[in-house]
Amino acid sequence: MTQLHLWLRHETRTTERRTPVVPSDARRLVESGVTLTVERSPQRIFPIEAYEEAGCRGAEAGSWVSAPPDAVVVGLKELPDEPSELVHRHVFFGHAYKGQPGAAGLLRRFVSGGGALLDLEYLVDDDGRRLAAFGYWAGYLGAALAVLHARGALRTPLEPTSKPQLEAELRASEGELSALVIGALGRSGRGARVALGEAGIEPTCWDLAETRDLDRKALLDHELVVNTVLTTRPIPPFLTDKDLDEPGRRLRMLSDVTVDVGSPMNVLPVYDTTTDWEQPVRRLRERPPLDLIAIDNLPSLLPREASTDFSAALLPPLLDFGHGGPWGRCLERFHQACRERGITDSEFRNV
Repeated sequence: MTQLHLWLRHETRTTERRTPVVPSDARRLVESGVTLTVERSPQRIFPIEAYEEAGCRGAEAGSWVSAPPDAVVVGLKELPDEPSELVHRHVFFGHAYKGQPGAAGLLRRFVSGGGALLDLEYLVDDDGRRLAAFGYWAGYLGAALAVLHARGALRTPLEPTSKPQLEAELRASEGELSALVIGALGRSGRGARVALGEAGIEPTCWDLAETRDLDRKALLDHELVVNTVLTTRPIPPFLTDKDLDEPGRRLRMLSDVTVDVGSPMNVLPVYDTTTDWEQPVRRLRERPPLDLIAIDNLPSLLPREASTDFSAALLPPLLDFGHGGPWGRCLERFHQACRERGITDSEFRNV
């Protein structure tokens, strides 16, 4: 069997501080016989020296484009626009299977180059449960930022922090808030509930039972709402523009952790662009005021904690990288997405 070669790429987004593989887990991969090349990255929370000490090879940022054809390129967020043809197998969050803007173009780049997308969002076990996810920390930060903003304690632009520091800020902030977490029993919902608890808030918790026949009046009667629901099929939206204009609306702060903007699966089609670290909050309505937080890389604000947890979950699948199981399902989902969009090629690479 050919030795597995993983290539950990630098993230081009300047606010992306996370990594899918931390140095301690890189060492375990190397010790198991995996060749691991790590690109230098000025923003990654762990320095290149820590990877080199773990037995990894160093490489320049962006050099994955000329990596050996059998290397598997591992990252988190979007690829740069070039090259136009992607010849490698890539492991990252592609956001390309639910009709998102730019999805078809990305898939065509893979097909034209003979590569493949192994999307981390679809790396699941036999029961369909995600094997590695940042959901807990996304929910935690989505709720934490919303509370700090609602209490007038959010400092901008946002900067990476640590969990103890963020906890201290939440405990120091003051002000009564009625809060609702939608999707409260999932990973993200659990994180949101923990952050609200740190702020002294006991939220209303909704999950499947409450969203099947959603009470919009009850939703609008909360001052702060954190949405953590990610759906894979279209469902009735939780809020519409008309709802936001209802008289008597108490809702003042909406934090959308899922950030499925542009997708037909979006349950909050009341905004069309995300917010970011520079301007994390956007005003949706003036009378009465309603603010939005919709940041698509929230866990990068706690990069060390988020990376450590994610890497620990991703390590077992990487150690078992091969044709079948979770990676085989990832590849088939890629093929399916291409077929659904009429993007076909007989030369698909197999994992």
